Amino acid sequence: MTLLYFILILGVIILIHEFGHFIFAKKAGIYVYEFSIGMGPRIFKWKRKNDETEYSIRLIPIGGFVQMAGEEIEDDTSVPKEKKFSVKTFGQKFMTVIAGIMNNFLLAIFLFFIFALFNGAPQNKAIVGEISKDYPAYTSGLQTGDRILKVNGKNAKTYDILALELQVNNGEEIEVEVERNGKTETIELEPKKVEENGTEIYRYGFTINDEIEKGFFASLKYAFTKTFSLLHQMILIIFYLVTGSLNLNALSGPVGIFGIVGTAADSGLWSIVSLTALLSVNVGFINLLPLPAFDGGRLLFIIIEKIKGKPVDPRLENTIHSIGFFLLMALMLLITYNDIIRLIK
Repeated sequence: MTLLYFILILGVIILIHEFGHFIFAKKAGIYVYEFSIGMGPRIFKWKRKNDETEYSIRLIPIGGFVQMAGEEIEDDTSVPKEKKFSVKTFGQKFMTVIAGIMNNFLLAIFLFFIFALFNGAPQNKAIVGEISKDYPAYTSGLQTGDRILKVNGKNAKTYDILALELQVNNGEEIEVEVERNGKTETIELEPKKVEENGTEIYRYGFTINDEIEKGFFASLKYAFTKTFSLLHQMILIIFYLVTGSLNLNALSGPVGIFGIVGTAADSGLWSIVSLTALLSVNVGFINLLPLPAFDGGRLLFIIIEKIKGKPVDPRLENTIHSIGFFLLMALMLLITYNDIIRLIK
């Protein structure tokens, strides 16, 4: 069942992403050779009547693509020039490329909304809930109801950002700025080392308030604020990876995601829905990065082309994207190796 959920979750996220590219390519009048979900050998393929596009499902349920005329180095003379991606306007190219990213964000907002509508909208502010008497948080002066504003001088007003800051400062004493009765106070918190499932970890000894709010508008607000909070968190993750505050062990690849899917499946349908929304935000954000082999890298070349007033040499662009793809695969192998090591342990 975990494998089935894994395939379905990634399949939905990839389908929504690639459909964004596909629908805007069609809208712009671009000739689309193939619309594929998955990578590797084809499992099956089909064509619709009076449609040039070949639709396919491939063996490996990770990734997908929309192959458009005018992206390749070799010119396809069988396709009319006006139907090629390369001759379209800046706006048409930009929207075709960014549409997949926007679809992922819209999917996440929709799923978070549905989750909150049926289960109540969790508040995402970093408000202290329960405090354990066996941990330093109890003796530090931290109180239930305190709203955390900063950790070591850095903004930590939402649960997502607070969780990241605690991970970055794992095992270290932190300085927490809280708001209490309209006033701000600074509290020093030292974590306690505990052993859970044979692994030593650090705990500060407090939870975040988990109150929920019912209703349509509360759910809608939660859907947007949660999505933007996660995007903020991911921007900080990239910053911390670049500066060395986080290492690659903090990232998960397909193997790690498979394990997370299994845990979510054990918790029920709504955990699956919430995880799908989270992964959709991840896919959208990663593709937004201006790096080769990502949609963001393609957007960067489109913007450069607009500034220069002439196309970038397609051979140079394809070479850069190819190098980026191989580097991405190397990174994925390293992350997958780390995932496997964690599973073995």
